[in-house]
Amino acid sequence: MPNISNKGFNMPESPIRKLVPFAENAKRKGKKVYHLNIGQPDIQTPSVALEAIKNFDDNVVEYSHSAGFESYRKGLASYYQSLDIDVSYNDLMVTTGGSEALLFALNSCLDAGDEIIIPEPFYANYNGFSISAGITVKPISTSIDNGFALPPIEDFVKLITPKTKAILICNPGNPTGYLYSHEELELLRDVVKKYNLFLFADEVYREFCYDGNSHCSVLSLDGLEKHAVVIDSTSKRYSMCGIRVGCIVSKNPEVINTALKFAQARLSPPTFGQVAGEAALSTPKSYFEDVINEYVARRDLLVNGLNKIDGVICPKPKGAFYAIAQLPVDNAEKFAQWLLEEFDYQNETLMVAPAAGFYSTDGEGNNQVRIAYVLNQDSLKRAIKCLEEALIQYPGLKR
Repeated sequence: MPNISNKGFNMPESPIRKLVPFAENAKRKGKKVYHLNIGQPDIQTPSVALEAIKNFDDNVVEYSHSAGFESYRKGLASYYQSLDIDVSYNDLMVTTGGSEALLFALNSCLDAGDEIIIPEPFYANYNGFSISAGITVKPISTSIDNGFALPPIEDFVKLITPKTKAILICNPGNPTGYLYSHEELELLRDVVKKYNLFLFADEVYREFCYDGNSHCSVLSLDGLEKHAVVIDSTSKRYSMCGIRVGCIVSKNPEVINTALKFAQARLSPPTFGQVAGEAALSTPKSYFEDVINEYVARRDLLVNGLNKIDGVICPKPKGAFYAIAQLPVDNAEKFAQWLLEEFDYQNETLMVAPAAGFYSTDGEGNNQVRIAYVLNQDSLKRAIKCLEEALIQYPGLKR
């Protein structure tokens, strides 16, 4: 029997989805499962996007340009310009979700064997994307004690070798919800300029910043024109994850032109996704005001509720809609599976994502979980109560 590839063997399972079979079994037994494991919001998709799909009247669903429809790219450029990000439609390329944008960026800028520095915990698929591209991840630790703030810049410098080609950040962060300040981004800018690196920024949660904080894009920093590459997506901004449309943005023409060659190989991004994405650019400001208010209420409900439970530590996120919680358990993955297989409270339980899968360093995050506050407040209250009861009953409790 032929062997699978080493690349395939080393491809990590998703910590977000690997427990799905246990959740399905729990549901077959009649349990209600609160899904806090995945960033699938229950927020309504903007009506302008849905109407655009309903009203699509072309007789043939054709390929688009490999870079995406020009009208959509021009609309996206206007959107960025409204945020004081000076780009033209030639500085961006539409992709099949933010995932493809990152894959194209990595393959365009790094060779197999090159290294990329990423603060951990980080979005679990960064590991998978890097393995797909043959790239080595060099993690840099952050701490729950200060809310996962940017580590000292000297720690980045210590990791830089002749093989280092890039630094990757998510801002606001998945899974931590941390929002980098302008000053922190300037420190990163100085490092990537000094060592001639790329700075990749996953900015898909740009709109979701709380408590008076605002988002700063790496594309708005002077001096990063050749270094900055932004990954973006419609999935979370407009609560339409299934549309699978994102984009890669850079003022470095070599990056965009190279990424376009990868895009040509996959032909084109999805037509209906672009139809919805272009229409969504007309989403009224009031939509985001309502959504942000709802997420703030959910965040406060979740974080306050978790921190009232004995032994639980959960910093308050400044953005996105995720939180990392440290639990008084022997192993968060065992606990998450136990929640689905053996536990229920009034025939209900919850599903969380074990945080170890968001770390690249072995042994890190073993008593942490990522929780996505994407459900309505009543469901969050029930989920918190389930967690509180579970931590009383769990046999692997550590106090």
